[in-house]
Amino acid sequence: MDLINSYRWGINKLESFLAPLVNKGLAAVMLFGVLSVAKDLYGTEADNPAGPVISAIRLLKYHFPSLFIVCDVCLCEYTLHGHCGWLREDGTIDNEASVRRLSQVAVRYAQAGANAVAPSDMLAAYSDIIHGLIEASLSHKVMVMSYSAKFASCLYGPFRIAANSKPSFGDRKSYQLPPSSRGLARRAIMRDISEGADCIIIKPATSYLDIVSEAAKIAPDLLIATYHVSGEYAAIHAAVKAGVYDLKTIVLENLECCLRAGAGIIITYFTPECLNWV
Repeated sequence: MDLINSYRWGINKLESFLAPLVNKGLAAVMLFGVLSVAKDLYGTEADNPAGPVISAIRLLKYHFPSLFIVCDVCLCEYTLHGHCGWLREDGTIDNEASVRRLSQVAVRYAQAGANAVAPSDMLAAYSDIIHGLIEASLSHKVMVMSYSAKFASCLYGPFRIAANSKPSFGDRKSYQLPPSSRGLARRAIMRDISEGADCIIIKPATSYLDIVSEAAKIAPDLLIATYHVSGEYAAIHAAVKAGVYDLKTIVLENLECCLRAGAGIIITYFTPECLNWV
């Protein structure tokens, strides 16, 4: 299903797209890169200075200096195989090599001006990324937003199509959390807190509000974010089209429940609409 009213924006269109939203109060964006050039096995284009993410950071910092820029850090949009890290010959993830590469990407986004980096691979030891930021003298300027509880959900499909990041073989269940697993989520959250994460992200949102609540209890002094993902967005639009409910009513109910559960940040495709509603 298409992401209705959501588009891949070229660098030359970003300013005109975002200016009206910033004028309405938009304070933060999250950047994902989509390539128009060839991919490779190593995600080389992820931190290309002329690539989509670093180019977008620089442009947005110039035109909207107060805008808070979060950069997703992953390799799935940039690798031929669509997996989130480097692979061994047998097709399994090489965690150590992947973490080194993701750390490089995070540091380069920070050096370009990102306010926060959000490694979404579910592979990384965040201490490595934080160590890289410290070595680059950026740790006091850049947040690390940890996708601590990213579940192996069926709700990511529309995004993967839009970002051209669907795995070419297999799936991501070996490095994302089983939907039924509360204990593993709790352990992952506690691990990332101990490694210095500044913010905990739970993804998807509405089916996992118990995990949001759990994270808020575990880390009362940290920001808790929840990501209202593409499948949730698409399902709402499909139900609205079928006359099940009104768009504004259901969206605000969903997002208010995220806040009630303990989220201080909501990442959502409905941001442009919300700027008109609240």
